[in-house]
Amino acid sequence: MFKRLSWLIAVWMLTSAALAQTPQITLTPILEGVNRPIGIYNAGDGSGRLFIISQGGPIFVVQDGEASVFLDLTGRLSRDVNAGGYTERGVLGLAFSPTFAEDGRFYVNYTGRRGETIISRFTVLPNSPNEGDLTSEEQLLAVEQPFANHNGGDMAFGPDGFLYISLGDGGSAGDPINAGQRLDTLLGKILRIDVSTPTGYDIPPSNPFVGIDSVLPEIWAYGLRNVWRFSFDRETGDFFMADVGQGRMEEVNFEPAGFRGGANYGWAAFEGTRVFNERIRVNNPVAPIITYEHGENGCSITGGYVYRGTAIPALVGKYLYGDFCSGHIWAATRSADGTWTSERLLNGSFPLTSFGEDENGELYVANHRGVVYRIDPR
Repeated sequence: MFKRLSWLIAVWMLTSAALAQTPQITLTPILEGVNRPIGIYNAGDGSGRLFIISQGGPIFVVQDGEASVFLDLTGRLSRDVNAGGYTERGVLGLAFSPTFAEDGRFYVNYTGRRGETIISRFTVLPNSPNEGDLTSEEQLLAVEQPFANHNGGDMAFGPDGFLYISLGDGGSAGDPINAGQRLDTLLGKILRIDVSTPTGYDIPPSNPFVGIDSVLPEIWAYGLRNVWRFSFDRETGDFFMADVGQGRMEEVNFEPAGFRGGANYGWAAFEGTRVFNERIRVNNPVAPIITYEHGENGCSITGGYVYRGTAIPALVGKYLYGDFCSGHIWAATRSADGTWTSERLLNGSFPLTSFGEDENGELYVANHRGVVYRIDPR
């Protein structure tokens, strides 16, 4: 009996310690009434502003609690984006030049009138930092999309100063054109380009496939289905790519800072760690660091950020991510042996489309029904 009681006490102590270590968070609304918010970004210019993407066209700037339209691309999208019903098209991604404070240049990833992916550069209006100049658009890339879904959509500047872009596999289901494994298409990839040029872009000479015949030199990574959101750890430079799964499993892929690119993440031979199409042969696929099954967990991963803020010390160094279908939010921690474990921080109640990070490292989430929240301690 004494041994049994001691065992129960030990289990209770371990459980209590684990619960005590789980950070307690709450969501504080900072902006409401946005039509389908799907992206939250900062300009990195010391202004403290947040920029919120509305899928239907407008990009809003939020400063001192007030929101105004920064840029409106509604007239440059296909009609189905605002026709009602579910769509994966629209304005999808935003990135600000590392020298935005000096040059006012920013980049937008959106789907055009034919549904094609467009990567464009814009500048702000002279003497009006809260207004982008619609007439300044310079299209850098236009990629035809064979289907309406799996457009990817995120963009970010890496620690190396190059612009990274995610494109989905072109859509439908099961990657019917084998875009994930083909190196003659930009679909199903992460791209890396140099946009520091006055016009157009250059290929970084250190890209992994430069100089290889029949391979597009913009490609940084391949074997991806639909990386909807990705991020770099602002402290370490590590790269996290959350890839939306097909019907069974979601995944997060990882590249340590200084990685030289060229990784194959396995799609469509693999979905997460499961074999998806045994007819596709893949050499040395890189396994994801985080996976979860569909069902109660959800069905479509929304990648987040490594927390580097100060409001919630227990979260520092943890990678936060969520799910669009369930709305759950998790925090993943890397152990000394390199493995990752996740703990659920919050049970969801809305379709979670995006995380965002402000200049201080605090994190935000977007509710597709129209609300943007800050993640606060509880």
